[in-house]
Amino acid sequence: MEFVIPGTANLGLFVVAAVALLLVPGLAVLFIVARSVEQGRLAGFVSDLGIHSATLVHVLAAALGLSAVLASSAIAFSIVKYVGAAYLIWIGLRKIFGGSKGGDAEATPARHSYRRLYRDGFLVNLLNPKTALFFLAFLPQFVDVSRGHVATQIVFLGLVFTGLGFISDGCYALVASAAGKWLKQSRTYLNFERYVSGVIFIGLGLTAAFAGNHRK
Repeated sequence: MEFVIPGTANLGLFVVAAVALLLVPGLAVLFIVARSVEQGRLAGFVSDLGIHSATLVHVLAAALGLSAVLASSAIAFSIVKYVGAAYLIWIGLRKIFGGSKGGDAEATPARHSYRRLYRDGFLVNLLNPKTALFFLAFLPQFVDVSRGHVATQIVFLGLVFTGLGFISDGCYALVASAAGKWLKQSRTYLNFERYVSGVIFIGLGLTAAFAGNHRK
């Protein structure tokens, strides 16, 4: 089976959007920060590896679930596109108006084996339905149907996102191992993160809804 990737323009937009999203701390980052604060950088990296191993599972699921639908019908593609855009906007609104929960990143002080850290990171991401829905909403926005092989394009975009995510979350592990405690406990930081991430998600949703893909 031929492996097709999106066009240069779509790929460039995807990388910019992915980096913007990954710079916003979310559940995975808070989990990595907590583990890094507790047990050091290596623990953070192992947790990072577990989380993004599960990301690959979500990418594969998105590719298998969407490829036939997106390739078969312009109407079906538009439905996925606009439902996905609405979902991204809803995430942003919920982040802004839903309040912050400072206790989400709290963890027990006990030290865990690296095998346990990997397993916990994997399960945290694998069992989070929001991650699966996010990929269903986000990846199709950057697929070029005219190039064909929609499934392989989605897999490629997912691999790029996973690689960027592993690197960015690894940077959080580095910082958190030395100075991450205030990220986990500061109410000011949590409020700031809530508004910034909300605006970014809303902006991505509006861009996805109104950007000209011009598919026939």
